[in-house]
Amino acid sequence: MASLPSGSRIAVATELSEPKAVTEISNAVEAVCKSAAHALQAGDIVVLTSGWSQLSDRVARVKAVTAPDGFTLEGFNTTNLNLFPAGAGMGSFQKVLTWVDLVKVLRNDASGGAPKKATYRYSGDYSDRELNDGFAAVARNLEIDADALETAGYKALALLTDTGADTVLRTTTKKGAVSYLYCTVAMNEEVLMQDGQVNRVSADVSGKSRSTRFAKSVAIA
Repeated sequence: MASLPSGSRIAVATELSEPKAVTEISNAVEAVCKSAAHALQAGDIVVLTSGWSQLSDRVARVKAVTAPDGFTLEGFNTTNLNLFPAGAGMGSFQKVLTWVDLVKVLRNDASGGAPKKATYRYSGDYSDRELNDGFAAVARNLEIDADALETAGYKALALLTDTGADTVLRTTTKKGAVSYLYCTVAMNEEVLMQDGQVNRVSADVSGKSRSTRFAKSVAIA
C-alpha cells in the first residue's frame, strides 16, 4: 500500500563512536563482518568504511551478532566478486550512539541520487548510446519553523553546522519504514519571512553516499 509523508519523523545522529577496525568482511547474501570485541547488538546502526567502494560510507544495520567477533549486515549482498573482491573488504565501523529528533519540520525535499549517463556514438551509428556511470550525489533540504530554535533538534543542527562533523540523517515513516543517510549538514539561520507562511530557516544536507532503506524500523531476524 502506498504511503504519505504525513507523520514522518526525522532525526540526526549527534554522536558516533570512535572508529573500530573491521578485519574481515565475508562474501555472502548478507555480509558478516569480523571485529574483535565489537560490543554491537542486533539493531545497532553503524557507518562503514571499507576497501569495497560499494560498501564504504554506507549506513548499515546489525541484523545479528555471531560468536566470537562477528556481526551481520542486514540486506547487504556481497556475493558479486567483481564488485566485492574476496579479502579486500576490511576497514572500520562507527556506531551511532545518540539520536536527536528534529521537530517542527515544514519540508523535507530530496534531490540527486539519479543515475548518471555517458552518451556516445560509434562512427557508423545513426543513434546515440548510453551507459550508466554511477549516481549523482544525494542531497536534502529541510525547512524548519524558525521558532524551534530552543529545541534540542535545532541546537543539534546548529552544532553540526559549526563543527562540520559527519552525521547520519534518519527518516522514519508512520508505517515504520526507515532510511539512513551518511551526511553533513549546514543550516542557514537567516529567517525566511513571507506573507501567509510560517517563518522558517533551512538546512542543507549533503550526502556522502546513497541512502540505506529498510521496510521496518527494527532489525528483521
